[in-house]
Amino acid sequence: MLVIPAIDLEKGRSRVVSWPGAAAGVGAPTDRPEMIAERFAGQGARVVHLVDFDGARSGAPANLEAVGRVASRVAIPIQLAGGLEGADQVRLAFAAGATRVVLAMSVADQPQILRECLEVAGDWLAVGLDPRPDRLAAFPWRTGGSLAQMGPPTLESVVGGLADLGVRRFVLSHGGARPDTAALSAIVRTIDADVLVAGGITDLDGIRSLRDSGIAGVILGEPLLSGAIDYSAALEAAA
Repeated sequence: MLVIPAIDLEKGRSRVVSWPGAAAGVGAPTDRPEMIAERFAGQGARVVHLVDFDGARSGAPANLEAVGRVASRVAIPIQLAGGLEGADQVRLAFAAGATRVVLAMSVADQPQILRECLEVAGDWLAVGLDPRPDRLAAFPWRTGGSLAQMGPPTLESVVGGLADLGVRRFVLSHGGARPDTAALSAIVRTIDADVLVAGGITDLDGIRSLRDSGIAGVILGEPLLSGAIDYSAALEAAA
């Protein structure tokens, strides 16, 4: 299972200062995303995940220059999320240096836009979903097809419908809630796609639990940047 470091971008900087040695008072803190990404790449990261917070708020990419700086410093895939809601925005992300993109949850309800994005990104496209039942229920579903029956659809029906449309990668963001590994394992067994999990993991046991559930990767931000979870130990737990 991949352990993917995440860097939240805001105004060109990391929203979370990276200082893994803070507890011991060693090392130097930094909020420069390219330096953070380079450090993780040097420790064995195979993908880095960037979240454009400004872009997520505005609905359009806002930190592409920072993406470019990261791309210039690392030779591993860069996955970008935030503010990507159409094919033109996906093209901008790729032009800036991203090699993978995560579309917003809204695309699950807009199959034509999704098809256009898939034409641009193919298998390097993921759809980001919040799997918590209350969040699914709160989303203003509009379609009358396979993704929305009577009332809000379930996570299983949304993922299954998107997989049928050609999506081969999903990012399930749990916020601070611990992932339901039994439910995740059931989804993994029913679709031909990679499932990545973000949020809710605060220790090595959580990483091992996801690994045993068949998850393709876990995305970790603040726990890695703060040093609460050691990256080398996380890689061992995921192996």
